[in-house]
Amino acid sequence: MHTFKASTSTRLDKSLTATLQVSRNQVEKLIKDGLVTVNGKSIRKTSYKVLEGDEIAYEFKQAQKRVVPPIDFDVEILYEDEHLLIVNKPSGLVVHSAPSVKEPTLVDWLIHKGISLSTISGEERHGIVHRIDKETTGALVVAKTNAAHEKLSLQLQDKSMGRYYLALIDCPLKDDIIVDKPIGRNPKNRLKMDVVVGGKEARTAFVKLTQTMYDVELIAAKLFTGRTHQIRVHLNTLGRHILGDDLYGFKSKRDKIPRVYLHAYLLYLVHPYTGEKMEFIAPLFDDMTTYMDKYFDQNEVDTKINPNTLGNLFNTLQ
Repeated sequence: MHTFKASTSTRLDKSLTATLQVSRNQVEKLIKDGLVTVNGKSIRKTSYKVLEGDEIAYEFKQAQKRVVPPIDFDVEILYEDEHLLIVNKPSGLVVHSAPSVKEPTLVDWLIHKGISLSTISGEERHGIVHRIDKETTGALVVAKTNAAHEKLSLQLQDKSMGRYYLALIDCPLKDDIIVDKPIGRNPKNRLKMDVVVGGKEARTAFVKLTQTMYDVELIAAKLFTGRTHQIRVHLNTLGRHILGDDLYGFKSKRDKIPRVYLHAYLLYLVHPYTGEKMEFIAPLFDDMTTYMDKYFDQNEVDTKINPNTLGNLFNTLQ
């Protein structure tokens, strides 16, 4: 326990805030968790009046170290050198841990493999420069050193690093389009994001590629910003949804399509040390290719997603 004497008569939370130099919210939690006493008596009321000279004692709860579950999977490495690593993230794998995450994450796998990782994003996010949603697949860059991490983060800001996504949607787009609408937390459903007043700037370009006789369309998407669920939210504003997306789309599809058919297909960046412009293609996973082989003209698909020309399709939308 740490102790100090109140220098003046005031509320308990104000006395602690002034002494500890932390936020009022942190102090409020400290008191309500029963970690504060006044003259030896436990106090859980933030407005409790302390008198000058009262002895206030407090302690910080020790954070429990996360126990990593067994890691029984592997991740495809597309490229690796001493500065960075590119992986093809599978569906169902969370990138980094959070209080609600119980299963092993990509960061856990990286540590398990003994891969050197940058540390500037904190312990839970070692090496993570950018993320992909749990069900989304595809190319993800991991920084091995802090210097590489800083340079790659700057590339995200100046747009010299980015990704082109492929998605299967339930109804063809009318035209190629840019959606420029702010995104924030959905006020009625905390699991969802939405276009909201006062949200963070979000801009996405969508390009039509090819469609089936059943009106399912393969599209490409380019992000100009990186908001949570951005592609899914912006498609929702167009009345379109990604196959398998039962959060923004239709629950009845989930029994036939087990996950969101969204894939980060092409990643481009400038090497943080050599300055070389680099591109990486993340092969589609079997579930998505099986669906596309069944319903699409594969020759047309191959032509449309050609890495040498895919980026050119967005030129008229810049």
